[in-house]
Amino acid sequence: MAMVVKQISVFLENEAGHFLELSRVIGGAGVNITALSLAETADYGIARMIVDDVDQGVRALHEAGYSVNLTDVLRVEVPDGPGALARILASFAESGVNVSYIYGYSSGGTAFLIIKAGDPQKAAELLKPRV
Repeated sequence: MAMVVKQISVFLENEAGHFLELSRVIGGAGVNITALSLAETADYGIARMIVDDVDQGVRALHEAGYSVNLTDVLRVEVPDGPGALARILASFAESGVNVSYIYGYSSGGTAFLIIKAGDPQKAAELLKPRV
């Protein structure tokens, strides 16, 4: 199953406690983070999040003074097994869909992926089950 969802991205200074504060803002607003990637460089980090209430999450972050970016990404759920990711990427490559980044995990025989694709709508169409 694949669907396009909104991802919240927030730039943070790479210092102790900054991500803690962001997570307190999100949690305090009653918003649950369902997927997360935290990348860093020497000076800053970027938190990428899928949340259960995008509007409320964005509102809370703005009120707390954060600069927020919304991005369309692909949420993919596939059976967890050897070659599953390669099949997805082959489908994209054959159709000219670029992938900028992926994060995810697997549990109980299912893999859950967040994919930043150059054309998320086209990518979602490529992953629709064929009848």
